[in-house]
Amino acid sequence: MIGVPFIYNEIRLDVGYRMDLLVEDKVVIEIKSVEHLAELHHKQLLTYLRLADKRLGILVNFTSDNIATSIFRKVNKL
Repeated sequence: MIGVPFIYNEIRLDVGYRMDLLVEDKVVIEIKSVEHLAELHHKQLLTYLRLADKRLGILVNFTSDNIATSIFRKVNKL
């Protein structure tokens, strides 16, 4: 897990959030293993993208019967 600092009014919390993977310092990968992805999981990835100032994120749920239907691409600032 990679710590993403949270900064508010010049107050810095170094480990405010923890994203699962960061590939080539460009793509945030968020891994889940839940029966059903909730809207909260999608919003969590978008929050990581905004805080880390990254453009592309991928949300993957490994509990699905068909992994191809459980991969979601999210973008920030497009």
